[in-house]
Amino acid sequence: MQRYIAFLRALNVGGHTVTMETLRTVFQGMGFTEVSTFIASGNVIFRTPAADVRSLERRIETALKDALGYEVATFLRREDELAEIAAYEPFQGVNARPGDRLHILFLPAAPDAGVRGRVEALSNDADLFHVRGAEVYWLRRGNLMDATVKDVEITRALGKVPTTMRNLNTVRRIAAKLGGPVH
Repeated sequence: MQRYIAFLRALNVGGHTVTMETLRTVFQGMGFTEVSTFIASGNVIFRTPAADVRSLERRIETALKDALGYEVATFLRREDELAEIAAYEPFQGVNARPGDRLHILFLPAAPDAGVRGRVEALSNDADLFHVRGAEVYWLRRGNLMDATVKDVEITRALGKVPTTMRNLNTVRRIAAKLGGPVH
């Protein structure tokens, strides 16, 4: 049985409030086992014998829409993939500054070379971008509100592909919970 982590987009924003108990109930109702949630930002850990990630994502999105009444984009990563994401150091040669934050945008699939180039071209002195696999790593200098690159620019560079974002600390804490590496 494969263990997956579901990263859910915009679960508790825009006036929506979903309890973690509700999420666990929805996931258990789909026949998934060992269901647990991690903080209230839409991270669900579960096991299933199913291996087709895209079918699983669609199935979860349908169940969430039925249960919650609105669409929730879902991004699945296997346990081994999450361990690699958590351990990856995309900006090793960059001197860290106080207040730097590393965020990871989860994409539904790895983008093509053109999209990767557009995203990485957004990099400047305050915001650095690196694409690896189906993730965009964003090193942000200072507060999110002070970012020089705005969400709309990232969305445009990605071609309006849906994403969800977590900070590196959250990703590493989930990996640690699963027994993966912690830096």
